[in-house]
Amino acid sequence: MAVEEILQAIAENDTIIIHRHQRPDPDAYGSQVGLAETIRNSYPDKAVYVVGESVPSLGWLATMQEIPDSRYADALVIVTDTADTPRIDDDRYKLGKKLIKIDHHPNDDAYGDIRLVQPEASSCSEVLLDLINASNGQLRLNVRAAKMFYAGIVGDTGRFMYNNTSAHTLELVAQLYGFDFDPSLINQKMNEVTLGQAKLQAFAMDTLEITENGAGFYILHQSDLARLGVAQDEYQAAVGTAGRLAEVHAWAMFTEQPDGTYRVSLRSKQAPIEEIAKKHNGGGHALASGAKAADTDEIHQIVRELDALLASAGK
Repeated sequence: MAVEEILQAIAENDTIIIHRHQRPDPDAYGSQVGLAETIRNSYPDKAVYVVGESVPSLGWLATMQEIPDSRYADALVIVTDTADTPRIDDDRYKLGKKLIKIDHHPNDDAYGDIRLVQPEASSCSEVLLDLINASNGQLRLNVRAAKMFYAGIVGDTGRFMYNNTSAHTLELVAQLYGFDFDPSLINQKMNEVTLGQAKLQAFAMDTLEITENGAGFYILHQSDLARLGVAQDEYQAAVGTAGRLAEVHAWAMFTEQPDGTYRVSLRSKQAPIEEIAKKHNGGGHALASGAKAADTDEIHQIVRELDALLASAGK
């Protein structure tokens, strides 16, 4: 039902504004811009915009647009890849006449007039490809959209290493390979790090602590980022570092924010960690979630919870 309602809403509205989550990753950009490019290709006369803070590290994928508040009058607003309203980039999403949520995270915050949420999908890009394929030609992919969706799927599957990669995911990737772009160039770009990010990964490994049950963690302070020359949108390059170690079964990266709080990136190889994230003002997927820590006391509380989870799960 949601698919038909979304297709009808897209067809009926001349102005469409697409948002995604703060601190975007490739799937946030890929789903947002991929959908925009698909709509532009299918309805050349519609005005379609992508908004949010531009992130230099993802500038090779796309550039966001700046639009006045007045553009929201009588506009359809679509939010992709965003589980809850506090994470939506640009609060003006509230100004449109209708709001659609398209996502692949658990639907704990059921915002929007229409919702298409598929937590079993590898990525929001996968959800959107299914929507496009179900449209009976109403929505049509082009090369630019295919490239964006491919980047989104590659990003959220960890280049197909994560267990959210399904046979259906790979079928969609095969479909995207039919368009005239070079997937290997995207793979290479997504594997690329700056010298500062490489030093940060080394620093994370050097300062990594591992609990008795295999919970790894490291803390990145603002002073560390400044000393290593890592920008605020680049430190996520270190989030997967601990997972390369056989001794680590789940891990957390705590990154100090300019206001003194900490952004928490939680990852796991098998034990589900999303409930820990929810306890600390966050959420996400079973093996990849985010949260917040107010101070070092909360950091150590999260580490204890992660260690206890692994103990109860037999690692």
